[in-house]
Order: sequence, then C-alpha cells, then structure tokens
Amino acid sequence: MSSEKPRWENYDREEAEKYSGFILGSASTATNFINKSSDPKALRYVVEELTVDRNVSGDNNEVRKALLTSTDTPFEVKQTVAQRNYNLGETLVPDTVKKNALTAIEVGKPIVLYGPTGTGKTYFAKQLALEACIDYSIHTATPTWTPADITGSIQPETDKDGDIKYRRQAGCVSQGIEKANEYQDNWGVIIDEITRADISQVFGPLYTAIEDEDQVIFRNDDGDPLTLTDDVKIICTMNMSDRTVNELDNAITRRFAMIELSRYGDEERASLFDRWIGELGSDVDIDRDKLQELFESHHQGINEGTTTSGEDGIMEFGPMHYEDVTQFLKHACGNGGPYTGEEDVAVGQAFATYIAPRLLNTAALPQINRLASHYETLDNQFEAFDLSPAMNLANQQAEAEEREMGVSAYE
Repeated sequence: MSSEKPRWENYDREEAEKYSGFILGSASTATNFINKSSDPKALRYVVEELTVDRNVSGDNNEVRKALLTSTDTPFEVKQTVAQRNYNLGETLVPDTVKKNALTAIEVGKPIVLYGPTGTGKTYFAKQLALEACIDYSIHTATPTWTPADITGSIQPETDKDGDIKYRRQAGCVSQGIEKANEYQDNWGVIIDEITRADISQVFGPLYTAIEDEDQVIFRNDDGDPLTLTDDVKIICTMNMSDRTVNELDNAITRRFAMIELSRYGDEERASLFDRWIGELGSDVDIDRDKLQELFESHHQGINEGTTTSGEDGIMEFGPMHYEDVTQFLKHACGNGGPYTGEEDVAVGQAFATYIAPRLLNTAALPQINRLASHYETLDNQFEAFDLSPAMNLANQQAEAEEREMGVSAYE
C-alpha cells in the first residue's frame, strides 16, 4: 500500500496493490480504477484481496455495478461479487442429477426439474443457477399467469397531473435478458411450480424464442429489442403432485431438458437423515438411532407401503422435509426449549407441523385414511415417540372430507 498520490498508468495488478488504500478510500476512485482497468488480475485482486465491493468508503453499489458490468472482470469474480450474501450450502441431490442439469445448461437447454414433493427441486434450482450464472431471479407461477408474465406488457400509469401514460413492464424472462445484457454474462431465471399456470398458454411466446434466437419477445422502454440468448439460463421446477411428465404438452418436453429428482436411493437418503440427526445438539435428549429408524419407516410406508400390509405406497414423498423435523427438535428440545424434557411429544408435534400437512395437502380420501392408519402403526411401533398428533390430524381431515362428500370412507 502506498500513501503517495496515485499516478495511474496501466490500471493493472501492480498499481492495484500499490494504491490499494486510495482505491478503498473512495467509491469514485474505485469505480474509476475498475472502469479503466483491462487487467483481469487487477480486478480479481480488488475483489478477492481488498473486498472492495464491501470495504470501500462511499457507495458500494456503484462499485458493485462497475465490477459486474465490466467485460474484463472474470466470470467467477463476478459471481463472488453478486453472491456474497448467499449461503445455500452443499448440493444434496444425487450426483447424476447435478451432472445432467449442468450439461443441459452448458448446451443452452432450458431445464425442468421435476419430482415428488420433498426432493429439493427449488433449493437445487437456486444452487444450479449460482453455479452456472452470476446471479438469478426467482418467480413462482400462479393460475392467473398470462404470457405477459413471461415476456412483458404495457401498463397505464397516471402521473401527478392526472395524465395517463404508458410504460413497458418486462416479464420474468425479459427481465433476465436485461440482466444478462447489463452484466454481459449468464443470468438465471428460476420459474417455480410451473404447472400452477396454464403452460401451453403462458409459455407460447417462449417456445418460439427458444427455437428462434432472432425472435423479439419484448421491447424495453427505450424500444430496444429483447431476444433470448444463451446467456439467459431458464430453470423451472414442477411438483409431481400437480401432474406427471406424460401429461405435459409435447411442446415443453421437446424444448426443455427434463431432469428428474427422484426419492433418492436408500444409501443417499440414509446419509441425509444421518447428517440432519447428527446436527442435533448434545443437549437434545433423543435416541438418535430410533429417530433415524422412525424416519426410514415413515418414508418407506409412504412411498412403498409396509411389508406387513401387502399394499403399495400411499404417494411419492421425498426426504427433504425431514430436515424440518430435526431443526424443530434442535430448537424445541435444547437447553431452555419449550419441549425440553418432553422430547417424545416434540417428535409428534414436529411431524404434525411439517410432515403430515404436506402429505394431506394433495391426498384423496382413501390416501388420507391410509395416512391415518400409517401414523397409528408408527405410534404403536415407536413407543418412545408420541405420533398421535399426526394421526389425529389425518383422522380429522378424513372426517371433514367424508362430511363434505356425504359418505363414509368405509361404505
């Protein structure tokens, strides 16, 4: 670091080190250095060593924008700047799933991540976007969506004089195009729960843009055309409880890479359960082995049926929801927690809070009754845990369904 007045000549790594104090001392000085530097090593230095986007004196947003929009900032350095506040942790999906998804993104294919609830689709979509892109935006589809939510629309506005003016409102993909153009690098657009919308109607303009890179899908306020390029990485998620892949319009399965997130193999699932249960503090007085056995028995009964009943599984259900159970227990049963000394009760309350409602949400009446029976079996099998709250919840919903239908489930 030098205290002498900067005499910038090359705006390179050497000058970045020599005048680091001046660079950190003023946002305008840092921005000027970034804008005039064509040395990737210098830009890497000010981000990784000086952390200029955080430590600069003044408006760090100005500095961040300069780094993200510079064509000389290395891609991974841009990622560092954009993603400093993210903490998603390691990827939990099977390795094959990750490889398939990354390959599809690399070749420019939009992706649909599909599978049963609890397989970590949205979480993985975020991790995927952060690995392949500078940053991402996330949008959740709804039944009211129209093509405008994808491409954009022209909206009326009333100014302070009462005059009506019109402005262009970009849709989620058009916004992604603008971000990719601004940063001149990959930008992720996550569209969550796509089957909540009418895909055939809503995605119509997008299908055309995927096949024709010259297709203008929207124009911004300046009238500039927005076209879909490989810099925009579209990642969608689809819950299998909404519909199956076979029920989708051929238009989407032909244009998107369909990546399945299954229920995970036995070893992968057991590894997840072991990890989450292992995070319970030493002050949580729960039999870890019995809790893992409960998770496995519950999961098997839901997905495959029990070995004694001879019935198939009730529905497809992924393992990710069980992490919520362990987090509940960690905080509820630790020192001073509201369920300290009542760990058996806490387990049942956790299942009634985080697991049963998600199963009952999409269950038909016969499935609801089977869920109630399943919880009764588990309650008898695992005497160390009180699972009656989940069982009662299922019974209550079955009774409500029967009243609404005007029939008994056993008729």
